[in-house]
Amino acid sequence: MRQRYAVVVLFALIIVSSMVSLNRYKTTERLVSEDVNQALAKALDEQQSNVISADTIQLFNNHLQIAELRGNAVLAVDTKKGFHPRPQVSAATIFSLSDQRPSMILWSMALLWGLLCLYQHRRILSLGLYGGLALQYGRFVDAKGCEVKLTPMQQQLMEMLWLSPSHKLSKAEICDALWPKKEDASETLYTLIRRLKPIIEEHSNLKIESDRGKSYGLTIK
Repeated sequence: MRQRYAVVVLFALIIVSSMVSLNRYKTTERLVSEDVNQALAKALDEQQSNVISADTIQLFNNHLQIAELRGNAVLAVDTKKGFHPRPQVSAATIFSLSDQRPSMILWSMALLWGLLCLYQHRRILSLGLYGGLALQYGRFVDAKGCEVKLTPMQQQLMEMLWLSPSHKLSKAEICDALWPKKEDASETLYTLIRRLKPIIEEHSNLKIESDRGKSYGLTIK
């Protein structure tokens, strides 16, 4: 997989997991808000007073339907509304009450995918780049992990030059390997080289050089 596609998938997983986590939090926040408000309303109705006392807090906790909120929700005085009591629940409590399992699964997938991307990138580097190219799983990739698109004949010629210890082959060796039944493949080889050169130079720091038409080799620019 091209490295840029892998990065896109990684960021997509991070964004989706964040959105799922936020959605779960907002849903839980709404449920908590509804619960504490109804509990406070019932407590004040029974007490018939807006003054916060120990009895108010006890009644408030008794009317909470979400058991985990008892002892974690507090009552504060809102001075902007005539000292009216207002329930408060910390973000940490709401987060702990929200079901974050789906988002955690997605976060785990994002982490594993990130580690895989890092491994692939390091593996490309460990294979050894020559002029900004590497041969990986029978295909050529650049330093960014992007595949270099080649025709079958271009791929075969590049592999021959790449796997040669000197990255250089004689014209006869190439013609015999690629066109064994053709008496004179000089023109065909010339056309193949001419079309391959710009592709290699575009994706790497390599160029194909000719030694007076007797041999061809990969050299670093």
